[in-house]
Amino acid sequence: MPFLPTISTFFILLSAVLVAIGWRFIIKGNAKAHKKTMISAAISALLFFIIYVSRTIFLGNTSFGGPDELKIYYTIFLIFHITLATTGAAFGIVTLTLALKRKIKIHRKIGPVTSIIWFFSALTGFAVYLLLYVFFEGGETTSMIKAILGS
Repeated sequence: MPFLPTISTFFILLSAVLVAIGWRFIIKGNAKAHKKTMISAAISALLFFIIYVSRTIFLGNTSFGGPDELKIYYTIFLIFHITLATTGAAFGIVTLTLALKRKIKIHRKIGPVTSIIWFFSALTGFAVYLLLYVFFEGGETTSMIKAILGS
């Protein structure tokens, strides 16, 4: 299912665009549009996560298929992206929860930080996508289930 990485990447980029739009709404004082847009961004990020995890479990992850001399740089970049994505997801959940619980003072403080982390996470995720599927031919893909069960 080679289209799944493209679809999941679309959703994570869409979430970043929606976060930017939501940020603009709150700067303009439109809290209602901000809330709707940020919830849409969270749903888009959740769709990414569901597709990514499902693909990882059932089909596997694609290894880097580019030149061996670039593999170490790709791996370092991937670890950086994974760290950003994990941090961004945790911040995103906390930020969204604070907003929904109407703890706006704290939400306002961490929201901009969350947004910046999310933008860089989405950008580095897009770069990983390009490196795995566009610039170079993907390497081997093995499913987690096959790896665990040895099938």
